Amino acid sequence: MPMPYLHANNMKTFLLSLLGMTLAATSALQAQFPVPAENEDAGFKQILTQQTLDQWSGDADYWRFEDGVLIGEVTEDKLLEENTFYIWDKEVEDFEFKVEYRVSDEGNSGINYRSETVDGVKYALRGYQADLDGANRWSGQLYEERGREFLAVRGQITHVRKDDTPREIGSVGEEDELAGVVRDGWNEYHLIARGNTLIHMLNGQVMAVVIDDGEQRAMKGLLGVQIHQGPPMKVEFRNMRFKEF
Repeated sequence: MPMPYLHANNMKTFLLSLLGMTLAATSALQAQFPVPAENEDAGFKQILTQQTLDQWSGDADYWRFEDGVLIGEVTEDKLLEENTFYIWDKEVEDFEFKVEYRVSDEGNSGINYRSETVDGVKYALRGYQADLDGANRWSGQLYEERGREFLAVRGQITHVRKDDTPREIGSVGEEDELAGVVRDGWNEYHLIARGNTLIHMLNGQVMAVVIDDGEQRAMKGLLGVQIHQGPPMKVEFRNMRFKEF
């Protein structure tokens, strides 16, 4: 059942119900709302395996699948002029998504969801993006690719008004302190999209929350992972799990 839309004037109820229930998986709340470890992935399905590769599309010059890991790589002899995506062919609406990722120090990447393709640009997406990068400057934030850009930086709870401008209405922590949640090596992203509410979590910690009442908000669309144009880099994704609400 879709989640009712949330508005800024219901912020107190939002924090109590959403953080007390939807985000019970976070480490801060686990002590109050224990979730058995064996049930953490209940209802999820693996969506990127050797058997499901035919459901995905991307530029083979930059993407490959090896031993259960999707690898996106830019090299000196194959530089990238525009952002490119590896795209699932299923439309997503209200869902949870979990994936483990590892990115090189120079890497810049992201996970797009509820997105649309771009006319005239192959393997490009426009829409919500959960950022990740090797320098850990952007990881956790909600950026809209080819759209309204920064909707919530790391640590913010924002309300996007009808005119599509975001306004900070709360905080889940200080941006610099939250940066310490991101580890060297493998990290886990956890995304939740229900109605007009979007939640980004990294390694069990809430990083950003957006309530989107903007004219340009998207309620459904495509899911894909990105390689950002720029210098040589490498990003890896594994253990992609998806659950529909």
